[in-house]
Amino acid sequence: MPQLSQWNEIYTHFNPIAFHLFGLPIHWYGIAYVLSLLTALYMAKYFIKSDPKRFPITTKNLDSYFIWVEIGVILGARIGYIVIYEPNSWYYLSHPWQIFNPFDAQGAFIGIRGMSYHGALVGFLIASIIFAYKKHQNFLLYMDLVALSVPLGYVFGRVGNFLNQELYGRVIPSDDAWGQKIGIVVDGALRYPSQLIEAFLEGVVVFVVVWGAKKIFRAQGALIVVYGIAYGLMRFLAEFWREPDPQMGYYVFSLSMGQILSLVMIGFSLGLWAFIWRKSK
Repeated sequence: MPQLSQWNEIYTHFNPIAFHLFGLPIHWYGIAYVLSLLTALYMAKYFIKSDPKRFPITTKNLDSYFIWVEIGVILGARIGYIVIYEPNSWYYLSHPWQIFNPFDAQGAFIGIRGMSYHGALVGFLIASIIFAYKKHQNFLLYMDLVALSVPLGYVFGRVGNFLNQELYGRVIPSDDAWGQKIGIVVDGALRYPSQLIEAFLEGVVVFVVVWGAKKIFRAQGALIVVYGIAYGLMRFLAEFWREPDPQMGYYVFSLSMGQILSLVMIGFSLGLWAFIWRKSK
């Protein structure tokens, strides 16, 4: 291993706990998660005010929708992790009250750990469909707004993963000079800071792509299609730097579960695009 810089060893002198509140540890990840939600909400409110013709949504309806989808995201993310990634999934499914239990067997507060993006996506879609049906709202209209509003929130979410020292990257080969400079030591091995790579690809790059698509496509639903394809592609690429969950490993063609689910997401988005195109005709 080459001579390490202070950046390479950041985890040795960084505490993932920001402070304690009434004796409970408040992690930087939790703060980042809240900032992620607030960013998405702020961006959504910005777009409905700056482009009311494209997004004729009232602030009241947006606030109501935000509550619906946040519940769907939390439920979907946690349950999705249990079903897809958790090695003891049967225990949680047979003891569902433990799924959101923030205390360990000894009674210590550890928070809720293990959240799946693709599970969150399913929960988000279900909540959005129910909201649109119950409130008589245009489903695709809200999807397009989400496509623009959510990506920058991912930046905070992935930075939160980095500060929480989780979802770390693959071991860096000795001949990768660039990787050696940006790598982070985890358990004695120099690894890619995949969380920050994902923050850039899934957050910044996807936002720029959807923002550009907003000026090109006018059909309702087009932006969520662009988002689905862009995010799926960026997540697929980012997984080449990310270490797969140890209980999952690799699958066909040495793809990770994240890459397989990203391909499914791209395929679903292309199917939605075909539906929108046919409808417009």
